[in-house]
Amino acid sequence: MILQTRNIEKDHDSFITDYKQILLMKKYIKYTVLFAVALMLLNSCKKFVEVEPRGAFTETGYYRDATEAFNGLVATYDILGYQANNFVTKVDVSDAASDDNVAGGGGPNDVTPMQVMSNYTLTPALGPQDSLWAAGYQGVYRANILLAKLPAVPMDASLKARYTAEAKALRAYFYFDLVRLFKNIPLITEPVTVDNAYDIVQATPLAVYAQIESDLKAALAETNFPASVPVATEAGRLNKGIVHALLGKVYLYEKKYTEAAAEFKEVNGATPGQPSATYGYNLVASYASLWKNANKFNSEAILEITHTSKSNATWSCLTCGEGNILNIMVGPRNYNILAGKTAPDYISGYSFLPVTKNFVDFSHNDPRFRASVANLDSLEKNGIVTYEKGYMNTGYFIEKFAGRQSDKTTGGGEPVLNYPQDMYEIRLADTYLMEAEAIIVGGGDISRATALITAVRNRAYADGLQHPVAPTLQNIIAERRLELAFEGHRWFDLVRWGIAGQVLGSKGFVTGKHEILPVPLQELDNTKLKQSREWGGSL
Repeated sequence: MILQTRNIEKDHDSFITDYKQILLMKKYIKYTVLFAVALMLLNSCKKFVEVEPRGAFTETGYYRDATEAFNGLVATYDILGYQANNFVTKVDVSDAASDDNVAGGGGPNDVTPMQVMSNYTLTPALGPQDSLWAAGYQGVYRANILLAKLPAVPMDASLKARYTAEAKALRAYFYFDLVRLFKNIPLITEPVTVDNAYDIVQATPLAVYAQIESDLKAALAETNFPASVPVATEAGRLNKGIVHALLGKVYLYEKKYTEAAAEFKEVNGATPGQPSATYGYNLVASYASLWKNANKFNSEAILEITHTSKSNATWSCLTCGEGNILNIMVGPRNYNILAGKTAPDYISGYSFLPVTKNFVDFSHNDPRFRASVANLDSLEKNGIVTYEKGYMNTGYFIEKFAGRQSDKTTGGGEPVLNYPQDMYEIRLADTYLMEAEAIIVGGGDISRATALITAVRNRAYADGLQHPVAPTLQNIIAERRLELAFEGHRWFDLVRWGIAGQVLGSKGFVTGKHEILPVPLQELDNTKLKQSREWGGSL
């Protein structure tokens, strides 16, 4: 954790010692930059902050050439796919907190951070905050180290400029998550030393957002930062299309609606539903195809978080792997297809995040329902399958992320932890709807907002007809819930719209408190950090 700087040098130095292993595995880098770290971890399963430095490669003596600078960049990218050893990720926690899912699992104490987030019994001492804080600040720290070291690295100037732009954009991404989740956070833009670790104070959210904007704008201004990247060799790396989308989202959260709409239009293109002339983004024809592993880095993917079955994740070290743990978490328990019957090849999972009856009632007539929700209740009632009823079972599971036998691997570490499904952090339908929202709330071109919403709906229905709805915020709210179900957006959206208390009150959400997470207690120990007022503090 970044502010536990008593461990921070250990974190970075122990990570750096393993960089040389990347160089032995270059054959996999063509799939994605993120895979480089995934494969590096095949032989270095460890917790980042608990392993003593090994070998001669320490942070002090590293960054001697372009190869080592690239390795530092890969290390920073790696945090995009951070999955904590306690199974906490941004997506599963925010899904559990929403009205579309409950925590589920094996019982009320199964993955406690998810349970207390789902029923809003979290406290400063108990919840997902430790893991999410750690993920964000590990990313910030690695970006800061790279940015501090790059100026002195003897390497091609244009390549150095590109790495600098990427590192700044990554730092902005990590800070955007941190400020949305915690509000009152330290703003650190240089490497932290042990000497000053205890004197760090929190910045205002306004200052954090200003830094996020600055980093993203600096990346966009860099001529050596590409507009797009070749999927065959660099899929997963940031580019200007991604950064415009991220900046638009930042502006939307800041309620800078005119600026947000402009950034999204840059990404979405002149004509909604047609390919973007600048970046080539285009809605895929089939909504259901978005969740197929054969369809990675499709035309709709803007920022995609990569996972791989070539990873070495084990039960003792989930953070060591790059497989998608959500696949095993959301599957039905003891799933069994009865003899002679045909059914989806779901893996037996741990029944987390069952879908609420509220969402089923809301969405069951929408054409996206079957691609989003697995109806185990119906399969069982029709004598096709059996499954064990987990905690808070509703009979409905997440179809989008349910692991499949066809994707199971026998190589690497624990097979059930090494599923290859990628996750969309930002995709084109998301930016269409965010642009439409910015236009509607900000008083922009309503005809364009209508076209954006209609393009998303037309793809969903896929019948060649037009399916417009009135360009209202209420329709945006409904459409985002249908289109982006279970992708980690709903809880953030409800908080951003100021309606979380209204929608989530029955789950225990308290307005004026649960919009943010508490600062982890261990970060307050012997530091100048203060707890947020929402959680009994003074800040």
